[in-house]
Amino acid sequence: MRDDGPTLPASRRGFYLETMNRNNLLVTIAIGASLAVVSWSADYLTDGVDSARTGWLRDERVLSPSNVGNTKLLWKVKLDSTVRSMTNLFPPVVATRVSTSKGPRDIAIVPAASDDLFALDANSGDLLWRKHFDDSTGQESAGSWICAGGQTAGPVIGPADVPGKLTIYALSGDGLLHQINVADGEDVKAPQKFLPPNGKPYALNLFNNVIYTTTGQGCGSVPNAFYTFDLKTNIVSALSPGGGGMWGRRGVAIAPDGTIYIGTGDGEYDPPNGHLGNAVVAAKLGADGLKLTGYFGPSNAAWLYKRDLDINVTPVAFDYKGKHFLLEGSKECRLWLLDRDNFGGEDHRTPLDRSPLICNDEANYQAQGAWGGMAAWQDAKGAQWVVMPFYGPVSRTFHAPLEYGRPENGGAAAFRVEEHAGKWKLVPAWLSRDIDMADEPLVANGIVFTFGSGEDTRQRYVDRAWDDKSPAPNRIANSTHATVFALDAETGKELWSSGNQIVSWNHNSGLSVANGHIYIDTFDGEFYCFGLK
Repeated sequence: MRDDGPTLPASRRGFYLETMNRNNLLVTIAIGASLAVVSWSADYLTDGVDSARTGWLRDERVLSPSNVGNTKLLWKVKLDSTVRSMTNLFPPVVATRVSTSKGPRDIAIVPAASDDLFALDANSGDLLWRKHFDDSTGQESAGSWICAGGQTAGPVIGPADVPGKLTIYALSGDGLLHQINVADGEDVKAPQKFLPPNGKPYALNLFNNVIYTTTGQGCGSVPNAFYTFDLKTNIVSALSPGGGGMWGRRGVAIAPDGTIYIGTGDGEYDPPNGHLGNAVVAAKLGADGLKLTGYFGPSNAAWLYKRDLDINVTPVAFDYKGKHFLLEGSKECRLWLLDRDNFGGEDHRTPLDRSPLICNDEANYQAQGAWGGMAAWQDAKGAQWVVMPFYGPVSRTFHAPLEYGRPENGGAAAFRVEEHAGKWKLVPAWLSRDIDMADEPLVANGIVFTFGSGEDTRQRYVDRAWDDKSPAPNRIANSTHATVFALDAETGKELWSSGNQIVSWNHNSGLSVANGHIYIDTFDGEFYCFGLK
């Protein structure tokens, strides 16, 4: 029997996750007042909030629909990172009340593609420590816009072997897994080999003392596969489902039973011959390694493959009214609602529901479709919601009861998950205002937080030679600036935006929200913190 190692006590366990969400009740007494003010403090320890990648911050209590309109820029800092092609900083992970030599600190750790971690005071932006990972192979990649090299996977924070301590797990560009003390940046254990160098792994996930990631786009000739690292035994497992790259930015989604899910990129869908391209695949780690446990192939998988419409979004696992659901999207710009207990049905091709086309009428492989993460949550009345941001114009055929215009550059579409006549449906609820390249959402206390990256996401221009494979030279110059939005989670109405306060844009990054603070970083190395003053 495998020892699952350290876990947090039950009082600190979050949705689907033993190590991702420490909920801490803080009680303060207002000076001169007789009332105690009770507030919650919640960590943000992994991309997408939890191991299921729901994007739902259940314990955020500071920001609300009634006060988020008063959000201001609290501070920004310039981090000494180095851009690798178009990639620089990634979303921070945040741990509260970390015991340090200078007392308890709230710490935001910002990963950089330059193989750096920057630990900042989450309330002031002061630099607490910095960790740089030197290449150990002598084979460091020069990087390109697709294969940037360096650190490409968002790190994850979990408990250490010592009670009360926290460890951040980070994967450097040379394929080493680092275990670092959140309090001071010192190594907890010696780095261990996890992947070959110069690959393109995606956000790390942590479940039952095992680190999970996937790789995509064949960078560094690293096979596109699931990878696991057992923190107790240092054993690495890998499984290739025989499709294209598994490049959901938030990495795998993990259900409570330990099953992992991800979409696959362009490849032939031919299960009898071991090819699961343009599919959604499930796997599970057992005593004899990773094994494929299920798969779903859309009815138009061959069409998706021919048009480079990868299933490129990290799925979301959620439970509602006793049902075990999985939500997935793609560059095609529609959603599939799947039953995790009958994955794809008997023919592996039958979802519970398929949404109407939300965007991408042109079936364009670039600058349109879904590219970031998604979110799933329940409102105060217990209704189940999901939201998907998208790039480019909304489909001419998509309509929702509440619309705030017809987006041209991107937006967000929300659905309710409802049962009608014994069948589960994705019911359109609202369509947001225009958001320039809308990206990964988070949901907290009745608010959908999302952002427009401002990136020029075109990969080819019409006046270029058909065989010109170099990146479009104007993508950096033509990008504008990121904008953060707070939308009412039930209506989609804009409650607040950062306007023009953010100067630059970002590529393959995202948001983090913790304890009333909204964090975002940009291509120019700036790190912003918004919140209530």
